Amino acid sequence: MVNERDTQYLLLTPGPLSTTRTVRSAMMQEYSTWDVDYNSIVEFIRVRLVRLAVRDDVNLGAHTSVLMPGSGTFSVESVIGSVVPADGKLLVLNNGAYGARITTIARMLGIDTIELGQAETESTNLDQAEEILAGDTAITHVALVHCETTTGMLNPAEEVGAMVRRHGREFILDAMSSFGGIPMSMESTGAHYLISSANKCIQGVPGFGFVVADRTALESSRGRARSHSLDLHDQWHEMETKGGKWRFTSPTHVVKAFARALDELEAEGGVKARHARYVANQKTMVEGMRALGFRTLIGDEIQSPIITSFHYPEAERFEFQKFYDALKARRFVIYPGKVSNAQCFRIGSIGDVHPEDMTQLVAMVAEVLEELGVTQPAV
Repeated sequence: MVNERDTQYLLLTPGPLSTTRTVRSAMMQEYSTWDVDYNSIVEFIRVRLVRLAVRDDVNLGAHTSVLMPGSGTFSVESVIGSVVPADGKLLVLNNGAYGARITTIARMLGIDTIELGQAETESTNLDQAEEILAGDTAITHVALVHCETTTGMLNPAEEVGAMVRRHGREFILDAMSSFGGIPMSMESTGAHYLISSANKCIQGVPGFGFVVADRTALESSRGRARSHSLDLHDQWHEMETKGGKWRFTSPTHVVKAFARALDELEAEGGVKARHARYVANQKTMVEGMRALGFRTLIGDEIQSPIITSFHYPEAERFEFQKFYDALKARRFVIYPGKVSNAQCFRIGSIGDVHPEDMTQLVAMVAEVLEELGVTQPAV
């Protein structure tokens, strides 16, 4: 909890997020990238990621995983640029900044791309997606952001995955902010490629992302990459055939921290238990904020437990930067808004954060509002 921490701030953001002291301490051990002990850690992580993503043991051998250096976006770009063939076509289901980013990446790489663009506050329109897929046989791949942290929306990955499979296409799921914190599997989502990052719900630190993939689909992508350093197949092949070795210099300290974070996820009770904590965090925070008069941007039925967007107070004296700075001075770091048509800010519920922290946050928000002279009616 916040009053027991040895860190300066509690990061209520969608990642990087607050980590445990033991995860940070794991980075104190240094490794050579060629060292067999280090590469064995990489291999152990790869196996654990597959086990985390695959529900039925009989399907374990049909899946594999690969780690990619850089932020989560690097891993997204490695998939988009490596698996869509030269004569392929990508359908992006976009209702936020991160779906839009996938479209930008694909078009910059010269990939034939069609986008189903929707308002940032609207869930994926399954009927329109089905119509596009049925009417355009050139589409080979479909991409969706599971938790669109632009708003905090949770998109219907399972329904989209089933649709994509039904039409015989391949499904790319950006599960950056949901994997490890929301129960899911390769089977339930129908994903051929599931992408996430070390510094999200598994609660590691920034430095690499990872892809859990259908082994046959990944093997068939050989030679398609549009980038040398972000060649997903070649990175996987190097790890697969050389005992966990990366093609280029890897973030050794971050890898060790991630291995520790996986241990701590297991000790907490796995994804189901972590999801329950995140849900409790979000519920405690939202109920408290609503009691202070704040309005959430999207409906509870499409809201994730990852991050929540709040409208600015209607009070004329409210200035987000002053609000942010005053909370930061009290050790709580929130996130600015990202939606294009509303003035909002966001509060994350993930990381080494607990309901007691959220209770303290709400008390500090009330204190800051009074300090700034901001009043508003209760919702």
